[in-house]
Amino acid sequence: MPLSHVQRPLYEVKANLFKGLAHPYRIRILELLAGAAEVSVTDLQAETELEASHLSQHLAVLRRHRLVESERRASHVFYRLADRRTAELLSVARSLLLSMLEGDGGRLAQAQTLPQIPDGPATVDTAATTSEPAS
Repeated sequence: MPLSHVQRPLYEVKANLFKGLAHPYRIRILELLAGAAEVSVTDLQAETELEASHLSQHLAVLRRHRLVESERRASHVFYRLADRRTAELLSVARSLLLSMLEGDGGRLAQAQTLPQIPDGPATVDTAATTSEPAS
């Protein structure tokens, strides 16, 4: 059954969510943000070891797809997940990855060495959403 003219834009929004996730460094950035209420660009750069320009491009994609929000304070910029449920999505994706690799011992062992996805800050409600556009 083809998509109706009403359904198509909704599926495009959904596809854009996955486009935002479609790069290993963007996934890692989101994992880092899942473990804290917010993370500075300086800390993201140190953790990912990306050049500033590359990190900036990845953060722009994440903002464009409304996965992260930013806030400038003086000369520092801080990022946070736009919706804490993104952390749950990352956790489910990691679990799915491990299940998919069960028959491939070598890759499964490699996957199990990936950095843990933090549970996130205890003070943030994981069901909280935001209706404000990402800045």
